Amino acid sequence: MTAERFGSFGRATPPAPRVIAANDAIALLKGRAAKNGSLLGYGNGRSYGDSCQNEAGSVADMRPLNRIRAFNVETGVLDADAGMLLSDIIAHAAPCGFFPAVVPGTQFVTLGGAIANDVHGKNHHRRGTFGCHVVSFTLLRSDGRSYRCSDASNARLFRATIGGMGLTGLILSASIRLMRVPSLDIVEKATPFRDLGEFFDLAEAADQANEYAVAWIDQLAAGHGRGRGLLLTGNHAEHGSHKASRAGGRLSVPLQPPFNVLNRPFLTAFNAAYRWKKGRSPAPRQVGYQGFFFPLDGVGDWNRLYGPKGLFQHQSVVPEDAARRAVPALLEAARRAGQGSFLTVLKRFGTVRSPALLSFPRPGCTLTLDFPNRGEKTLALLRELDRITVDAGGAVNPYKDARMSAETFAASFPEWQRLEALRDPAFMSDFWARTAKKLDVRRGTVEAAE
Repeated sequence: MTAERFGSFGRATPPAPRVIAANDAIALLKGRAAKNGSLLGYGNGRSYGDSCQNEAGSVADMRPLNRIRAFNVETGVLDADAGMLLSDIIAHAAPCGFFPAVVPGTQFVTLGGAIANDVHGKNHHRRGTFGCHVVSFTLLRSDGRSYRCSDASNARLFRATIGGMGLTGLILSASIRLMRVPSLDIVEKATPFRDLGEFFDLAEAADQANEYAVAWIDQLAAGHGRGRGLLLTGNHAEHGSHKASRAGGRLSVPLQPPFNVLNRPFLTAFNAAYRWKKGRSPAPRQVGYQGFFFPLDGVGDWNRLYGPKGLFQHQSVVPEDAARRAVPALLEAARRAGQGSFLTVLKRFGTVRSPALLSFPRPGCTLTLDFPNRGEKTLALLRELDRITVDAGGAVNPYKDARMSAETFAASFPEWQRLEALRDPAFMSDFWARTAKKLDVRRGTVEAAE
């Protein structure tokens, strides 16, 4: 097992120094092994920041726990180990006409990771987050007990664990409800828009008419092209394939280049090619689910293209009434800083509430930007993006973050103390240590002074 295997996907933070097997972590929590520092479950390493890292302790490799335990072909309820990848769940359920109700931008996440991060997809306006479709799960805590958690049993732990970033204990297995679909194929339509104002005019109607909706922004376009992009909508095709295609592509980046390959000339050419390919025809077309949901999965280890310093991803959400001024301000800040984003994604979150205590999606618009790590120059830009987001009444996504301040986290999640109260005392992450625990120490200091 290489050190890189247990790093974050952004590769801007160091990999885990100590890794233990899932069964060893289970034995430790059940008291059959000596405890040595804090613990954190580690899935497939698709988190961009340090919420999957635990420098002061150990991470438990959960991937070997990857069995499907049961699947009801009538109800679509699937029970599986927490280390099961979504790609394997799709392959198992597709022949029976089922698909996960919510998928993120990669299929290479574990079931436990999808729950712990309460991931979202292109259909939040209809289906909410992944947590909305969790029936129950088994959670092992450091008191040695396994808790079966659902909305009706151990409900506080149920709500804290969904979106709890792995801090409430070790998720061992889970039951989720899949949705019935006519096929895996997607009927996709690309609608060009001239600027962000036109996107906002189109977006609500697109959400109402389609299962999936997301916009790609040409972030480098200036002048009259500023804010242009493509609104991509999709629905499952009535007549199409029920067979899952091969997960991932044949292309891969075998070695890390010594510099960032995704520079401005490359991004300019890429944006032009992407805009031409996707927007060349206004007619709907039937496409495979892999390309629609998981386009970057087609190139293995594509994050290596950012070079040895890695990348930072910034995802924000701002309320609907602030979006028309905040989203342009976020894009303009990146342009002023001379930073180009490889993929810039804009979409609307709906009003479907998650059961999670702390869940990033909330009604409004969410913007995602990727930047190569150029040290302080990039960090300064990210702080400015945080400021614009918080001033607009929005939030920054914690499970895609590697550097937000404790103050930004508190402004984004003012009820963070509810999760801290239910956090397993034996579990910790680098993210929680640099945000919530700092806030907790400061709060204690103030209370002692009073």
